[in-house]
Amino acid sequence: MNLEMFNQIASITDHLYLSSAAAVNPDRIRTIGITHIINVTMEIRNLNMPTVQSIQLHVEDAPHARLSVYFDRAADKIHQVHKRGGRTLVHCVAGVSRSASLCIAYLMKYHRLNLAEAYYHVKKRRYVIRPNAGFWQQLIDFEQKLFGRASVKMIQSSIGWIPDVYKEESRNMVWFPSRRY
Repeated sequence: MNLEMFNQIASITDHLYLSSAAAVNPDRIRTIGITHIINVTMEIRNLNMPTVQSIQLHVEDAPHARLSVYFDRAADKIHQVHKRGGRTLVHCVAGVSRSASLCIAYLMKYHRLNLAEAYYHVKKRRYVIRPNAGFWQQLIDFEQKLFGRASVKMIQSSIGWIPDVYKEESRNMVWFPSRRY
């Protein structure tokens, strides 16, 4: 895996950006013209810049975490910022699961992409994204609420339950249960 990707700020749309926390620094934020940041971490403090509004959503990167309670709130905020001519950066620790899920939810709600289309759109711009199985189930439920149907389904695999969009890349993976000593 190319570790440089974790320092990338990926442009999802002309006003929505996705990154890891490591990529967030004042110079880059100014250069891109970010006006708002959504920080989806438990442990990383908001960037303190007078010209940037930040909100923090305290969500664990765990399948049991309730990220879906923020889907509408985050999507609405991104949309409002865009309508006022601003730009939003969404980040979590790695820019892989929590923040990617919120970007996908936004694309579903405001760009009317189905879940599969939204996932592939974000993945094309930041190929390291991989929302966890719990977030996938929440995204499937959100798609069901928005459109009355689901374009992605959870399937059983050799590594446990995964969304069907992971089927090919997970084909040769093997699950090793963790051992406690």
